[in-house]
Amino acid sequence: MSRKPFVSLWVRGLALATLCALVAGVQAAPDPRAGRVVVKYWEKWNGFEADAMRAVVDDFNQSQNRIWVDYSSVSQIDRRLMLAIAGGVPPDIAGVWGLSIPVYSENNALTPLDKLAAEKGIGPDRYIPVFWDTCRHEGHLWGLPSTPTTLALVYNKKMFREAGLDPERPPRSIAELEAFNEKLLRRSPDGGIEAIGFLPEEPGWWNGLWGYWWGGEMLRDGKVNVGSPEIRSAYEWVQSYPERFGVRELLAFRDGFGNYASPQNPFFNGRVAMVLQGVWIHNFIQNYAPPDFEWGVAPFPSFDPARHPDVTLADCDMLVIPAGAKHPREAFEFIAYVNSPGPMEKLCLGQLKFSPLATSSPEFLARHPHPHLRAFSDLAWSPNARRYPVTSTWTAYQSEMRNAVSRIWSGNADAGTALATVEQRQQKNLDRAAARWTRMAPVLKKLWKDTSP
Repeated sequence: MSRKPFVSLWVRGLALATLCALVAGVQAAPDPRAGRVVVKYWEKWNGFEADAMRAVVDDFNQSQNRIWVDYSSVSQIDRRLMLAIAGGVPPDIAGVWGLSIPVYSENNALTPLDKLAAEKGIGPDRYIPVFWDTCRHEGHLWGLPSTPTTLALVYNKKMFREAGLDPERPPRSIAELEAFNEKLLRRSPDGGIEAIGFLPEEPGWWNGLWGYWWGGEMLRDGKVNVGSPEIRSAYEWVQSYPERFGVRELLAFRDGFGNYASPQNPFFNGRVAMVLQGVWIHNFIQNYAPPDFEWGVAPFPSFDPARHPDVTLADCDMLVIPAGAKHPREAFEFIAYVNSPGPMEKLCLGQLKFSPLATSSPEFLARHPHPHLRAFSDLAWSPNARRYPVTSTWTAYQSEMRNAVSRIWSGNADAGTALATVEQRQQKNLDRAAARWTRMAPVLKKLWKDTSP
């Protein structure tokens, strides 16, 4: 008599028993959220940046038994957050960009944090001043920093050496930058550009702010200020590139550039020797540049370094509590936790950035793998550390400036004409926003005072 059916039944029975045991075990596992206030947290990061914050969230959840932070990476966070707030179903915490604070706050989309911060003893002394200032708008505190950045000149030491330049002595003024540019320029036999020292359009992410390095102000006394001599001079410098190197030649040269996050990035593959970049550049050099890539960091040169030394753009990611959040006090418990030294340093180490706090521990600095961390963090302390223009209209203003640079770059307009168009259009936009704010401010400021948690 064959034993095969008996074996088959025995195996099936064993498998069924094992499955039942597993199911029972899963069912019996305690829910870590049971008995806690569940706080929903939306963050814009993905990849290793999201992982760095997830580790901090896990630490917080394990550190106490009252609050559970439910962390999610969310794409298109600005759009989705505004829709959730308008629909009355916002998360309790959101990670946004510091430049977004004016538009969120003026639209009553955030919870003021003044009282909550005061209860925790959180104030300006804890932070590098420019980042604390970024958290505030119209006399109120709207968020606390997560990870910061500054912008600096990042340069290829090997290209400097091959051009006969001292790799330990980067340019200190715009005039020197252009002198270096000429030495680093390489052309093919047919006259095409093979390599260049610097291009304002690479990567071109801050094309609306070149006036900062000339000592200019994008806004002054409630007016769009792009017609000022400083800002006009900055964009005449931008205009000099197509005039000196040729529009077609520059377009053909840039057509050969690969994606930023790839080995074909022109800075990584030796086609552009100097770029304006943030502290995050180290991550991309590690992943995409050749193993022997030599690089340095210095303040991006200003037009007049004697009057305007160490100019930079400083910004930070921000943790905020949306208006209508169900659990603002519990949400702030987590935000305050992130803004304590240990968790903040863990987050910034995980994202390979410096800390926005006024002091960093020796252990953080010793363990940090970023070879030029201090160059970026020192710039945050500069008296010439600038912020994005503080206005709810900045998104439109920035877009208009980018369009102006495109017209200048393509030869369709000179700097003066392009900037005059920006000023005309954006002053109307700014005036409308100012009139709206004048109507809304008394109501909103009373509301914020009366309803602050």
